[in-house]
Amino acid sequence: MTTAAQLSSSDSVLTDEQVVERVLAGERALFEILMRRHNPRVFHVARAIVRDDAEAEDVMQDAYVRAYGALGQFAGRAKFSTWLTRIAVNEALARRRRGNRHTHLDEIMDDQGEIRLVATPQQDPERTSSNRELGSVLQSAVDSLPEGYRVAFVLREVDGLSTAEAAECLSITEDALKVRLHRAHMAMRVLVEARLGEAVKQVYGFEAPRCNRVVAAVLARIG
Repeated sequence: MTTAAQLSSSDSVLTDEQVVERVLAGERALFEILMRRHNPRVFHVARAIVRDDAEAEDVMQDAYVRAYGALGQFAGRAKFSTWLTRIAVNEALARRRRGNRHTHLDEIMDDQGEIRLVATPQQDPERTSSNRELGSVLQSAVDSLPEGYRVAFVLREVDGLSTAEAAECLSITEDALKVRLHRAHMAMRVLVEARLGEAVKQVYGFEAPRCNRVVAAVLARIG
């Protein structure tokens, strides 16, 4: 199998549509470009629906296999990323149905992951630990949202899609997407505040590493 390192730099600047054309022409190894390019979004939307990391990875595999088999049907009327996201959504929903959770997309949408935190360069251990804890709180809150709100939130806030593209991915109107996103934000505020609870009291916490640094510095200065 061709690896990412074996793909030429010129291949990486191809548009999605150009890659699709070349894959259909027989350069099947280039499909890896599409997977690596869209892995984060596909994982996020799958994870938002199935709420399990391992199962989301299974959904990703199924979605990519289905997309590969259907590349000839990609007509370019929508962006490739949107077309692929729809496939991932459908695969995730199908997996839920196979798990005896009889839910239809319209029902879900009327009722979304991992939250990516931007890392601060050269973070100290306390800041890194704090970010992990905050990420856990946020992820738990997102997982607690009704599924329709969760998917809308993930596409817009985690993956940064425009309102129009997120709505297109979910086959709903922009107004409907805006309503769901607004409700998701309101619910997130309540959920995060509830989950923070006692953690708020730990703001500006004075952890052992900092204590040790201060003590060592003072001892060194007073000789």
